[in-house]
Amino acid sequence: MATPTKPPPEFGHQLRQYFGFEADYVNLNNGSYGSVPVPVSAATEATFSSIEGNIDRFVQLHLPEHLDPARHRMARFVGAGPEEIVFVPNASHGLNTVLRNFVWNKEDIIVIATTTYNSIERTAQYISDLPPHPSVSIFQLNFPTTRASVLQDFRVHVDALNAELQAAQAKIGDGTRLKIVAVIDSIISKPGAYLPWKEMVSICRESGVLTVIDAAHSVGQEPNINLSEAGPDFWVSNCHKWLYAKRPCAILYVPERNQHWIRSSFPTPYSYISPKELPENLGPSHFHSAWYDIILTALRVVIYSPMALAALDFRQWLGGEQKINDYCHSLALSGGRLLSRLLGTPLLDPTGEFTLNMVNVRLPLVPSTPDNAITHETLMRNLLEGWRVSAMPFRHNGGWWVRVSAQVWNEISDFEYLAKALKDSCEKLESKYRRMGPAKL
Repeated sequence: MATPTKPPPEFGHQLRQYFGFEADYVNLNNGSYGSVPVPVSAATEATFSSIEGNIDRFVQLHLPEHLDPARHRMARFVGAGPEEIVFVPNASHGLNTVLRNFVWNKEDIIVIATTTYNSIERTAQYISDLPPHPSVSIFQLNFPTTRASVLQDFRVHVDALNAELQAAQAKIGDGTRLKIVAVIDSIISKPGAYLPWKEMVSICRESGVLTVIDAAHSVGQEPNINLSEAGPDFWVSNCHKWLYAKRPCAILYVPERNQHWIRSSFPTPYSYISPKELPENLGPSHFHSAWYDIILTALRVVIYSPMALAALDFRQWLGGEQKINDYCHSLALSGGRLLSRLLGTPLLDPTGEFTLNMVNVRLPLVPSTPDNAITHETLMRNLLEGWRVSAMPFRHNGGWWVRVSAQVWNEISDFEYLAKALKDSCEKLESKYRRMGPAKL
């Protein structure tokens, strides 16, 4: 069972007992790795032990019935059909699965942003580095800004690329259909900002641009996800960050209209069917069988996948999605304002239009502070070992910021404590650079 028998306590520090935190650790960085509730972890290990009791029986006879209830429930949770959802280890794995399944042309264009998650930016560049060398176009996205400005600028960017693609299509004729594939964050990692991704999908759809949504932070944080209504072409979200599932656990959404693009899971399974053998649309049955077969190389992923069920049960015990996210969102807003006042620095999103359960505040560091290993190691060591608190410093648009995640185990006093830790950490970092000499700053 992933749900305790007694009613839950009030949100805040009383809930820490249901997570495996060290007694003096203040966790304000849920966005990076997630945190597993103790009951969910126990349910996971019980499932693992049961499977190990007769692994052959599980793999040969019971794998689909083990996966399907979790897949169906997660599909309902995100507003998708059950034949459109599969489990993958994490968002990066799912995004690579999609991007590496496309058959690229030299004239094709991959759209990313200046805020695209670093490993996905590198994936796009890697694909461009391989023959036939599709190009990478970078959408400039800097904060502070407004949602209206993001949409206006994105439309201009897409329209310009579409005109370029149409000119290239006219040159080569209709024999090869060229494409633009836009990788869009639903919630950016750094800064932790909620983009108008559904409207961006609509802009792309109007121009025939394929959309791949990096929704790593969405499930468990973004309310009212309805993929059937939003209509992205591909969408991937972690379940081990904000949903409380045990790592690794993520879901990949591919609507049936696009499943012909995904001819192989990653890694390629023994059930792969070559287009030479069966060139027509393989359909949803093949789409799922590919993920059943990678059990042989990723068994632990499959074991953890149904723990999304345990996580959902735990969240229901807490009071449900609205109660959880109302608390976290309110705390992110009030905690961000407090942190901004105590540090004497601005909020990245003063109006709150980009804020869900993560808030970003400027750090009291000079803009010339280098973005290097010394800076990151000094800040993180002092925070984690000196103050026993976690948050995520990062550089953006010429300044230094900190991303803070609000969760059900946090209270406003955690933000006050973090302010003291950040002041001390920034002072120690600048003192270190002064000792190293003015040329370092």
